[in-house]
Amino acid sequence: MLNPRLLLKEVCSLFLQATCPLCERPTLGEFCPTCEQQIQKCQFKNPAQFWQAQPAVFAWGAYQDALKRTIAHLKYDNQPALAEPLGQWLAQSWLAADLSRSRLIVVPIPMHPTKQQQRGYNQADLIAQSFCKFTGYPLRVRGLERLRSTEALFGQSAGQRSQSLAQAFGLGKEFRRDRPSAPVLLLDDIYTTGATVRSAIQTLRQAGITVHGVAVVAKPERWKT
Repeated sequence: MLNPRLLLKEVCSLFLQATCPLCERPTLGEFCPTCEQQIQKCQFKNPAQFWQAQPAVFAWGAYQDALKRTIAHLKYDNQPALAEPLGQWLAQSWLAADLSRSRLIVVPIPMHPTKQQQRGYNQADLIAQSFCKFTGYPLRVRGLERLRSTEALFGQSAGQRSQSLAQAFGLGKEFRRDRPSAPVLLLDDIYTTGATVRSAIQTLRQAGITVHGVAVVAKPERWKT
């Protein structure tokens, strides 16, 4: 006869088992095998294909289908744990591409404090933490700070985006206290228009800080300016 305690434990584990955020099927990991396979299909064959552009961008996958839905769940559905596998996949691809010959310092693109308080976390911070865990790079979450809260930039002209982001960033307390001697690798979840990244790069370069490029989980397949 089955031990009642073991039976209770099995019943509880059945009801408490995590569900996949994309399909809501029970899963032992962050995603069920089927959905993880769908996410992996979004991975670029060459994540470094945008590295020669200005700014230099390393993008793990195409911002579409399962990857797009995963990022939406991470940002808007209170699913911070999804940042762990995304950061790991980005790190593995980055290390395989071997785009850095020197030590880098990772700086996530910051959110405005009001917006971050509303969401509860900055998804770029969480992805960067996972990325650094696998790459071994030092992380400076407060290398930059967001001084202005900006509206969504999608649909704005290039001039409107530049105006919206004028003086949107400043040096964070970590870089005000101790300027980095190594180049900075910016990190974000999505690269769309590039206006946010260019504004952050400008802030760092004006302070004499070298920017190596930006690594992101996803970007549209077609380059947008």
